[in-house]
Amino acid sequence: MKTEVVKPQDVFYNPTRLTVPLFQRPYVWSQQEQWEPLWEDIVRLIDVIEGHNQDATHFLGAIVIQQVPSRLGALPSWNVIDGQQRLTTLQLLLDALHAQLERRGLGDYADQVLPLVENPKSFRKAEEDRFKLWPTNRDRASFSAVMSAPAPISYGTLPGSRLRDAHHYFSEAIDGWLGEDEAEQRASLLVGAVTGRLEIASIRLDVNEDAQAIFETLNARGTPLSAADLIKNFIFQQVDAAAAERDYLAYWADFETPWWETEVTSGRIKNPRASLFLWQWLIARTLTDFPIREVFTQFKHYVNTVEKDVAALLPRIKEAADRYRAIIEGSENPNGPLDRAQLFSYRVGTLDSEVSRPLLIWLDEPEQADVSVADRARILDLLESWFVRRALVKAPSQGSNRFLVEMLRSISRRSKTDLAGAVESFLVSNHTAVGYWPGDDEVRRALTDANVYGQYRRSRVRMVLEALEDAKRGYPGANPLAMGPIVRNKATIEHLMPQKWRAHWAADLSEEEERDRDLRVQQLGNLTIVTQALNSRVSNGAWEQKRAHFIASDDVLITKQALALAVNRTWDERVIATRTKQMIEQILKVWPAPLGHVGMEVAPPPPVTRASVDIAQLVDAGWLTTGTELVPRQQAHAGMTAVVSKDGRLYIGDTAYDTPSAAAGVAYSGKGAVNGWWFWGVGGTDRRLTDVRAEYLASLGDDLESADVDETAGDENEHPMNADG
Repeated sequence: MKTEVVKPQDVFYNPTRLTVPLFQRPYVWSQQEQWEPLWEDIVRLIDVIEGHNQDATHFLGAIVIQQVPSRLGALPSWNVIDGQQRLTTLQLLLDALHAQLERRGLGDYADQVLPLVENPKSFRKAEEDRFKLWPTNRDRASFSAVMSAPAPISYGTLPGSRLRDAHHYFSEAIDGWLGEDEAEQRASLLVGAVTGRLEIASIRLDVNEDAQAIFETLNARGTPLSAADLIKNFIFQQVDAAAAERDYLAYWADFETPWWETEVTSGRIKNPRASLFLWQWLIARTLTDFPIREVFTQFKHYVNTVEKDVAALLPRIKEAADRYRAIIEGSENPNGPLDRAQLFSYRVGTLDSEVSRPLLIWLDEPEQADVSVADRARILDLLESWFVRRALVKAPSQGSNRFLVEMLRSISRRSKTDLAGAVESFLVSNHTAVGYWPGDDEVRRALTDANVYGQYRRSRVRMVLEALEDAKRGYPGANPLAMGPIVRNKATIEHLMPQKWRAHWAADLSEEEERDRDLRVQQLGNLTIVTQALNSRVSNGAWEQKRAHFIASDDVLITKQALALAVNRTWDERVIATRTKQMIEQILKVWPAPLGHVGMEVAPPPPVTRASVDIAQLVDAGWLTTGTELVPRQQAHAGMTAVVSKDGRLYIGDTAYDTPSAAAGVAYSGKGAVNGWWFWGVGGTDRRLTDVRAEYLASLGDDLESADVDETAGDENEHPMNADG
């Protein structure tokens, strides 16, 4: 390894080719973050040199390059291990400067710059030999187009890209700075500053040095590189150079398309979908539970100890990725029948259960090729019932990922001819809070008098109603109705008796009976789904009006079933209670447990009060979403941010706090207790956490007037802070 501080002319002057390997990221620098600051630094450097310091320089950062073996007399070549964004930007800047100097007829200065951009013709044996830098394959066409365009450059005729935009930016900045008066003198200053006064820390590796170790070390300090980026670099450092581009295009290029680069929330962290998949795939392969932040380390260990031939591993990853994408994209299709894996993915996806993905990947791996189609469907039936029943009774979700990995580890040792039986046995035999399978009676208790509309996320309620409707239509099944399954994730949840019932459903009720009706309105038996928006007048209208509309215009079978219960054309609390029981029994048939299974004796949940509501409950009910940013409502604490996690904890940086007040106390640095429900506001809104909690409680229909009590602050008496606040 040779480390030295060099100038651009030292890096680029001699005939050379600096190749950005195809497994590196494409060009991502932008005007606001990098181009403008670089140009401003150059202008400031010239001012300093002209003003008072003839020896001034400006440090740009570091690059790491590794020598590539080449035959005698060939163009010397180097792979860019790190710093490709910086080197690419310098080349665009130098070429834009060269084009502006040529346009102005300043040939002597243009000739000083050209050797830093292009190699002499006598050294060119291939297209890429023309330029001193040859970018990663995704950028080559755009780079070549803008770098070879004759001056004056017509940018509008070039393919759109960040490379073109950067070149255009530097060209306009240079043109404006050179001006018309004294342009030649200013050109001399600019060329001298750019080529000889910018400094770069250059780390040059010999052919046999471990470039991957250097790369990982340099990118270990809060790097924006994703796990997929690091894994890609690791893989293609080991693939034979002659096959690298072929294998990249065949097996990896798809990971760098928008679908795979979309960020997906898992827990409290957003990750590119490619990184999330690689994590879930590795869990399925190793049957080991580990956090996503460790996926790169775990992947290296897996390759070094198990799958030592990365060239053979690449097509297997690609096959798993293609199946993974097909399941997810299929599950997102709102219309028509889905295969069993897609339907499972859609339904369990409404429960935020990314933890099920390793199971789906595992089922499709080559080792499970002999598992029958019927057994695969049965396994997904069992697990869908396990997931949905646990969600309905609000069983704790913490530890589910570890539980499912334990299940995979257990069934992987069983015969492939009875894998469904192994799954059923594992689920039935578990009697822990984290893994038990709720029995029928517990589901009945949880739903019979529940405020389903207020206590469960809308997406989950809609999914359950969709499943009941599809069961009526024969989906999934051998004899479906011709009308097809109901449209997914699009229907609207409708109250048969409207929430604003007092306007058109007035009755001679006591105050207690009115409160009871307010509760009944939100229960399962009063809910249905409509596939097109109801006119608000119909939605809140009298029962006769709604009933006539449903009979004439609606094709939802669970609604028609409800109408059949309305004796003498009335819809009241008694009918709602009857329909609730009916729908619960239908739920138990859609998601059955084995005959005789009783689950686990679980104490009924305590009554909901203001003091009992925590962040986890708000997340579970959909009033807060995972990843929501909370910000202090007091200006004195501006700049601090807390992030809501799936388990209800608040993260400030990498530190988790169990309550809002514990997190808020960080800002007070031990100065006293602070009410976090008043301290934290929901980012992008004018609401505090206490407002969100109040809205949630109001949706339950409970009359809660007790003092606002926080886990750490004691009696708050509705005051936001302690005496110092």
